[in-house]
Amino acid sequence: MKKELIIKLRKTFEEAAFDYQGVECWSARELQVLLNYTEWRNFENVINKAKDSCKTAKQEICNHFVDVNKTIKMPKNAEKEISDILLTRYACYLIAQNGDPRKEEIAFAQSYFAIQTRKQEILEERILLAERLEAREKLTATETELSELIYEKGVDNSGFARIRSKGDCALFGGNNTSEMKRKLGIPDNRPLADFLPTITIKAKDLATEITNFNVKKNDLYGENSITNEHIKNNKEVRDLLGKSGIKPEELPPEEDIKKLARKVKANEKEIAKTNSFNKTPKKK
Repeated sequence: MKKELIIKLRKTFEEAAFDYQGVECWSARELQVLLNYTEWRNFENVINKAKDSCKTAKQEICNHFVDVNKTIKMPKNAEKEISDILLTRYACYLIAQNGDPRKEEIAFAQSYFAIQTRKQEILEERILLAERLEAREKLTATETELSELIYEKGVDNSGFARIRSKGDCALFGGNNTSEMKRKLGIPDNRPLADFLPTITIKAKDLATEITNFNVKKNDLYGENSITNEHIKNNKEVRDLLGKSGIKPEELPPEEDIKKLARKVKANEKEIAKTNSFNKTPKKK
């Protein structure tokens, strides 16, 4: 396919997109023309195949194919109402996959929507990864604050480790830090939180935040009083999770947070790479 045609098709596909209730969409009637289908009934057959593919992928058809009516101009200022379908990017991708590959427009659309769909998948994945990274960084800051705070209250580093482990014991249904590491297969020299799911990291952070607050508010002093406070807060957070049927000790471990950080950087490079598809080559 010639570069000039690729540039032209990219421009027409992008100009045909519009916003519908916050979702980027294409009109099936307009996509029919873009994909070089002269008869609506033939294009409708392709749409039906795409809907079948959507169902097979366990996606809700109504989330990607929305039936609407539109009014078109007729000769002598007359108007006619016809049926149309609003299509998401994913729906357009499925239509392209089920279209006639002999058409240059279909060949273009298959690549165009595949790349765009993958870019969206990468973005969604990165958001989830970044959320866990952010939660872990927040917990590190909160635990650092607790460590510094209780040092002023007569507790050394060994005491901090014991307080944290007993807090974990309350949060994880009787399993202290070391026991949870063995349970999840985490190396002894690595922090437990580096392998916990986001919900558990945030639970630990909330309990520790409350401990920090109450240590300062109630001027708690010494390892015993601060330990009791931390156990209480972790138990209450556990009870809160339990109301939603969540038992922290039963959740499987997540990927090493260090590998996660590298994955986020790799995703940034991939997003940048896919973005280059949308750039018009510079004229020589």
